[in-house]
Amino acid sequence: MRILFVSSNRIGDAVLSTGLLAHLLRTYPEARFTVACGLVSEGVFARMPRLERLIAFDKRPYGMHWLPLWAATVGTMWDLVVDLRASALGWLVPTRKRVRMRKGSGHKTAQIAAIMGLSPPPLPTAWTGPEDRAVAERLLPAGSPIIAIGPTANWTGKVWPAERFVALARGLAAAKGARVAVFAGPGAQEAGLAAPVLAGLADLDPIDLTGRLSLPEAAACLQRCAVFVGNDSGLMHLAAAAGCPTLGLFGASNASVTEYSPAGRRTDVVVTTGDEMRGITVGAAHAAALRLMEG
Repeated sequence: MRILFVSSNRIGDAVLSTGLLAHLLRTYPEARFTVACGLVSEGVFARMPRLERLIAFDKRPYGMHWLPLWAATVGTMWDLVVDLRASALGWLVPTRKRVRMRKGSGHKTAQIAAIMGLSPPPLPTAWTGPEDRAVAERLLPAGSPIIAIGPTANWTGKVWPAERFVALARGLAAAKGARVAVFAGPGAQEAGLAAPVLAGLADLDPIDLTGRLSLPEAAACLQRCAVFVGNDSGLMHLAAAAGCPTLGLFGASNASVTEYSPAGRRTDVVVTTGDEMRGITVGAAHAAALRLMEG
């Protein structure tokens, strides 16, 4: 059996799609999978079991990215095509069955699960390999608990002030005798948002993981952390999928919280009381993080 799974070009949405993909792995134990996704999110699927092919494509103007994807998949008779992009691809490649994303409401995982009639939605997962876990063990050795901080996001309206991340990390580290690890992706924007947090924690010798990790390595590192606190981002979703107790910090958009709160076994959110992220106090985030750490 061969299954084509078309996921997102964004890391967060790709992570949220892994719950359905894990369900398909359990339901069809003999199936081989081809996953198509955006370039930045390919690491989400790189360690997936029974992955026959991973097709990572860059978004192009006028939908021109679909043409090479169609060319790469049209020569196979698929048993199932799952298209979370609601594109025409599912209609243009040969398949015995197809399901496509539809407009919906509620959490994104519920919207994704609904295309196959699943309720409750399966939780996202984070696949790692022994090589990723070896990197995590080297970077985050056993001993003191580790507080993971994610101070970045893809736009400034989602970013909690750096000085508040510093105050929160200091408070949690003191309360739990913990070390602090700062996570961020590659690129100047991510590094720029992480830099003042690292500087503010310099005397605590924070573990600087900015721009150093692949997505599977980041997931393996997060599995070793006592809690993750961060902005609404792909990293937040990866932390929750990895099983790390995860606190998401959200702006004033209720729709964003409803649709994109972290999905995992131990998660919580703090939402600003005002129009800006400054409406989230250090005290509120500290109390919520402690609750997660204490189970």
